Amino acid sequence: MDALVTLYPLWIWAFAFAVALAAGLIKGIVGFAMPMILISGLGSVMSPELALAGLILPTLITNAWQALRQGGQAAWGSLKRYRIFLLAGFVVMMLSAQLVPVLPERVLFLLIGVPIVLFALRNLAGQPLRLRRTLGRRAEAVLGAVAGFFGGISGIWGPPTVAMLTAQDAEKRDSLLIQGVIYAMGAVALLGAHIGSGVMRAQTLPLSLLLVVPAMAGMFAGFYVQDRLDQAQFRRLTLFVLLVAGLNLIRRGL
Repeated sequence: MDALVTLYPLWIWAFAFAVALAAGLIKGIVGFAMPMILISGLGSVMSPELALAGLILPTLITNAWQALRQGGQAAWGSLKRYRIFLLAGFVVMMLSAQLVPVLPERVLFLLIGVPIVLFALRNLAGQPLRLRRTLGRRAEAVLGAVAGFFGGISGIWGPPTVAMLTAQDAEKRDSLLIQGVIYAMGAVALLGAHIGSGVMRAQTLPLSLLLVVPAMAGMFAGFYVQDRLDQAQFRRLTLFVLLVAGLNLIRRGL
């Protein structure tokens, strides 16, 4: 713990806490984007590996909170409904996590950022991609695999999930619940995958633990705002957050 604290000056720790607070606030409002904000913010002042380790526990705990906010029965129903998406994502995530030490950082950011920006711009321009409320098993497995791939290599699996729910025009309440359940399961898999990859270890665990507190404080404030948004406001804000996150990832990739 002491070695980690002395590794960076005080202003970097203050910045990391502010990033976690902002990530929690945005997640509380739209239901996602915590890993994207954390990996972008922390990664600008810390090594990519440490930034990835830092986001794991805040992501796990806040997603569990979001998943159980409407009760265990509702969460179980979402888990059964999206079981194929989750299973495919879990398998691919465990495999792709092993690429973290070898995949070039810039390639990673561009792989995630470009599709996010294209999807968000198309929807904000009034040409939304539409999917049936009930996807075929093959399509759901493909989307789960894509989410799992990006989740394993970066801790970011929200964009494919949000794109799927937005394309299905899911109601705000359902979207937030389903995201919470999917991301919580993914966060458990992410933790296991990076214990195996060595990213999460005794030297990096303290950072992840410390960031839980500001992340939860921000999320509490975000829930207050989110409860007061109607469906149209929620959808547009979701797309705007996707667009900003995607542009930032492209900026880092370039």
